[in-house]
Order: sequence, then structure tokens, then C-alpha cells
Amino acid sequence: MIDVPSARTAPAVPLISLPGGTFIMGADDRRRDERPAHPVSIAPLRAAERPVSNDQYAAFVEHTDAPPPPFWSQQHFSIPDAPVVGISWHDAVAYCEWLSEQVGARLRLPTEAEREYAARGGLPAADWPEPSAAWPDQAIRASVATAQHPHVPFDACRNGFGLYCMADNVHEWCSDWYDRSYYAVSPSSTPTGPASGSRRASRGGSWRHRIKFTRVSARSSLSPNYRYNDYGFRVYADAE
Repeated sequence: MIDVPSARTAPAVPLISLPGGTFIMGADDRRRDERPAHPVSIAPLRAAERPVSNDQYAAFVEHTDAPPPPFWSQQHFSIPDAPVVGISWHDAVAYCEWLSEQVGARLRLPTEAEREYAARGGLPAADWPEPSAAWPDQAIRASVATAQHPHVPFDACRNGFGLYCMADNVHEWCSDWYDRSYYAVSPSSTPTGPASGSRRASRGGSWRHRIKFTRVSARSSLSPNYRYNDYGFRVYADAE
């Protein structure tokens, strides 16, 4: 039996308003699936300041027939304020639909373009949430650099938009199907990814990797059915 962390009937999910705009998505001098760098326009939107936590996800489990995440039986993966992990893409979509009903507003996963725009935090051409190539090596982030489980978000990992952990902690699901060649045909306005595929796109760093921090333009993907202990998600919404 897996214990369910403390739950709320109406989980609070603070959303931060992002202005939208045009930015250069991808990087020509990086990995193949980040090329070509191309201009993308994003409409104003809102993003949760943190990944969905164990505490927030527990309400979903308690009040629906959703299964508990498979890692809750382990202490390091059930810390109430740390990101929930072991979440499939389908689980994340179901949570967004359930929470939308609870709060009376449509919450969803981001597109890859929205996630990269949000991760940049207002910096047009940076690898990290701060304009410094040494950002991951700052002493204040030493605990993240040696993490052996998801960590409770803290201010040193916050970007210019006020969003926590956009380059570290857990991979976050996006709504798009993944195609490593998609950037060559991506539209310039509000791209939503390929029409089909076998893997869903994801973004962000991972506590489980040897290098814990991931550049904001770096892409990743996974089968939407898999539940890994470094995969979580964050909720987004259109602008009010």
C-alpha cells in the first residue's frame, strides 16, 4: 500500500503572467534537434511558478481513481513540496483536466515553444535562466548539483519571470509530439508540434542525470506511457 501525502480539496497553483512576444527558439551551435534556430511568436500566457508538487498531486489521487505515482513508497519521492515524479504524459493531462474543473479555468501542458520561452525568463539568447555561462556552477546551487532526488524549489533556481527550476530538478512534459527535425518546418506563430509521433516532448533538467542542469533550448522526449522518477510537469494557462 502506498501512502498518499497530505492532500487538499482545492490545491493552490500560483500562476505567473508572462507577456508573450517573439524570441529565437533553438540554437544553431548546439545539438542537431535544436537546429535551425528560428523566430517564434508566443501569445501572452500564464505558467505555474513551480512544478506540480506531491502535495498538489495528492488531491488528484484522493478525489479521483488516478493511481498514486509509483515512487511514493520511497521517502525521497514523497516530500510534500518537492515535484511529483513517476508521472506519465497521460497522467499529467488528466491532472490538468481535473484541476481545470476544480478552479473553473482551463489549465494545460505547455507547447515546447511556450516552455522554452518561459524558461528563458526574458533573456533572448541565453543558455541558462541567468545571463552567465557559469550559472550552474554557482556555489549556492551546490546542493542541486549533487542531488539524489527531486528538491524543493528555492530562489537560486528562479528565472527572470519568477519561475522556479526551469533548468533543473525534473523533466517537464510538453503537449507536443516530438520530432527532432520539426524546427525545419515549424511555423513562426504559436507552433504546436507535429501532428503525430511516438514520443512526447519534454524540457528541463533532471536530478537523476550526472549533470543536473540543462540548457533552456535543449530538448528531450519520452513515450507518453512511461513513468520515470525524474519526470514531472507544470501547469500553464492562456492569459486572462
